[in-house]
Amino acid sequence: MGGWFGIPLAGRARASLVSVGAAVRSGARPGAFRRADESRGRRREPPHPDGPALGAPEPRDVGDPDPSIATPALSVYPDGPPFLPPETPMRLAPIAALVCLLSPAVVPAADLDELVAQSAPRATQLRHQIHLNPELGNREFETAKLIAAHLKSLGFEVRTGVAKTGVIGVLRGGKPGPTIAVRADMDALPVVEQTDLPFASTKRTTFDGQDVGVAHACGHDVHTAVQLGVASVLAGMRDDLSGTVLLIFQPAEEGAPTGEEGGAELMLKEGLFDEFKPVAILGLHMFPEFEVGTVAFGAGPMQAASDSWRALIKGKQAHGAWPQLGVDPVVMAAEAVLSLQTIRSRNIDPTAAAVVTVGIIRGGERINIIPAEVELRGTVRTYDPAVQDLIERRMREILGGVTQAGGGSFELAYTRENPPLVNDAALSAWAGERLKANMGAEQVQSMRAVMGAEDFAFFSQRVPGFYFRLGATKAGTTNGGLHTPTFRADDGAIPVGMRAMAGLVVDFLAAPPQLDAPRQEP
Repeated sequence: MGGWFGIPLAGRARASLVSVGAAVRSGARPGAFRRADESRGRRREPPHPDGPALGAPEPRDVGDPDPSIATPALSVYPDGPPFLPPETPMRLAPIAALVCLLSPAVVPAADLDELVAQSAPRATQLRHQIHLNPELGNREFETAKLIAAHLKSLGFEVRTGVAKTGVIGVLRGGKPGPTIAVRADMDALPVVEQTDLPFASTKRTTFDGQDVGVAHACGHDVHTAVQLGVASVLAGMRDDLSGTVLLIFQPAEEGAPTGEEGGAELMLKEGLFDEFKPVAILGLHMFPEFEVGTVAFGAGPMQAASDSWRALIKGKQAHGAWPQLGVDPVVMAAEAVLSLQTIRSRNIDPTAAAVVTVGIIRGGERINIIPAEVELRGTVRTYDPAVQDLIERRMREILGGVTQAGGGSFELAYTRENPPLVNDAALSAWAGERLKANMGAEQVQSMRAVMGAEDFAFFSQRVPGFYFRLGATKAGTTNGGLHTPTFRADDGAIPVGMRAMAGLVVDFLAAPPQLDAPRQEP
């Protein structure tokens, strides 16, 4: 066996029973595998999860992906991926040092590795089925049925219909202890997939009045599969767990359809944390800039606040051959698009983080008709509330000036969607050390903040949260960026994510770290 579940990772020793993590614990060089053939306490077989998904067709036999296949990629970060160089000292060092002293290795690694090895093939099969049948936010009906059936087969307490299509699974350990939450998002995107995966999506649907393709172009199929695999692993060691695990399968992370509520905010509004009272929450996300086998994290603010906006540029309709008889909203919209970019370049401190994007321009019905109005829609990303306020104010000023000069008018709806995602410092320090111990220090990278947004931030506002990245790209291949047609998450990431997340959950319940005061609201 040349690598973990077929993943060719350099410098790994061959082993009869694979361990992701043992190099640090065994004294071998970082990243090397350790044989796990010694007995480490009781081993329990996980309940067999191979029954058909509730209300869903049998998984399609799609075969294993061809390891030689790679899709053309566009680098998301031309200057390199957003991780810190190895020599960059982290501000967490003092906390991490204390965590190392207070947090002994608490996971029976051989048992955990064996359960991952047993459960990963089924998790991979479920990923193929989810990827082949993607569903948009608040419409994840069949995905929810598949998840619920798998959790029930493992003996979880299951609740469906949470925040419309969400699913939660509760596993109560055999010993008393705290509750820890783990979250995976389920929804797909309106993207036409352009990969040669044998289980690629060809699905189409209607979104916002448009006929669109549907694809898992952000890796949520892998997030869900990893968490289903973690469920299998934890079910196999239920009696040894000291506390409760709350698995959250969240709909509509990419945003609810127009006019609907959804996502993490709605789950909290419905009382999820009020009922189960987790003391911390964990989550992960695929990242194409990192290779399979790698995880990455940072502490503090890690993902931006996200606002959405919709502007309606109003003119006067006329024949295209007599423009002097109308007021052209297309010309005003074109000027507005360019002028809005001066907010970033001329109104905001160059050292401040901000993005102003126009993502949609819609207007007109025929080539020879000047339309009455043009719609612009987009997103704003910031970390600083003062910058957020400045952008909204300048947008109104620019749209007002452009339309007044053109003889038209405008309407602007500006909505503040997600807060910044902040990783709790103490929890991040502890989790970083546990990942290094469980995965091998070479496989754990430090990561800088990015401008992507995540509604996991609503959860981590309520309780200490830790959100990390999971490498998506097979070594030696290229990949498309997130939200693009050529994004291609490799199956090999699934057991890596399972081992990383299961290890954190088991270690947390066995020896909970000292965290800051809980931020739960009444």
